[in-house]
Amino acid sequence: MSEKLDRRKKYTRKVLKESLISIMNEKPVSSITVKEICEIADINRSTFYTHYADQYDLLDKIEEEIAEDINQYLSSHSFIIEEESLQMSQRLLEYIAKNKWMIQTLLSEHGDPTFEKRLMDIAQRFMMNNWRDVNHLDEDHSRYLSTFTVSGAVNVIKDWIDNDMDQSPKEMAVMISCFANYGLYYFE
Repeated sequence: MSEKLDRRKKYTRKVLKESLISIMNEKPVSSITVKEICEIADINRSTFYTHYADQYDLLDKIEEEIAEDINQYLSSHSFIIEEESLQMSQRLLEYIAKNKWMIQTLLSEHGDPTFEKRLMDIAQRFMMNNWRDVNHLDEDHSRYLSTFTVSGAVNVIKDWIDNDMDQSPKEMAVMISCFANYGLYYFE
């Protein structure tokens, strides 16, 4: 019996998340009502409120889930070895490709601007911890280098998503890795 309830809870949350993201393709979360979400999800409002406080709480849970997934990907790899870094980047890009619709919406003008910053902070924290130890960088240099690298990578990924992922995740991982490691020398 509890397995059936768990499945129903998962389904309800999934439909509510998809409904919010669908509406966010058209307008920002501040213009979205719980009533709209429930109409799209075909779920009554009392059911919504058993899971979430409001549309902002729902959006926060979606963002938390993605941030946790990305945190797990980063935690399972080392930036120290270039080959592992490339594999980790490819896996992250595969995750993004698999969740394209949701990620694209959350990074769009209708998404929460703090979401992109949240993702960048996660990546930057991992890079700083690994680069500082390996390259003997002081904290300031490590922070600036990771800001530069992560900002560039995030914008390349956003461009890739906007171009309908015209390259495979593996090709993008190689490209981003080469840009990060060799910069303009990559083109010589």
